[in-house]
Amino acid sequence: KVFAKAEALCKEYGETKGPGTTAKPSGHLFFRKLGSLIKNTLEKCQRENGFIYFQKVPAEAPQLELKANYGLVEPVPFEFPALNTHWTPETVAAFDLTKRPKDDTAKPKPDEEVKPLKEPDIKPQKDSGCQIS
Repeated sequence: KVFAKAEALCKEYGETKGPGTTAKPSGHLFFRKLGSLIKNTLEKCQRENGFIYFQKVPAEAPQLELKANYGLVEPVPFEFPALNTHWTPETVAAFDLTKRPKDDTAKPKPDEEVKPLKEPDIKPQKDSGCQIS
């Protein structure tokens, strides 16, 4: 029932005029595979219910209880820690950024020129002692 509704919405979206009309969700591989998977699962459930379980399938799915009562930890409410005795109003007022000293180090320094290094001349040696047998 829900898949049929989603399929109708996808087809309506694909026929909508405007930008993005190249997207056709109803033709995507995922959506096509999902339809056959749902259909096969429904047929299997009906077949097995018919000769194994003999239970009546409800027309509407029952409403499930969404609150889990197992496997979950109770949340601990967050509380701010108590203020330290060192944090007085005078200490907090000392952090006023408008009263900071002028800093000349904020100017970017010019980049130094990188001097090239001379690499040593490495020649392959024939007499390394290794033999290939």
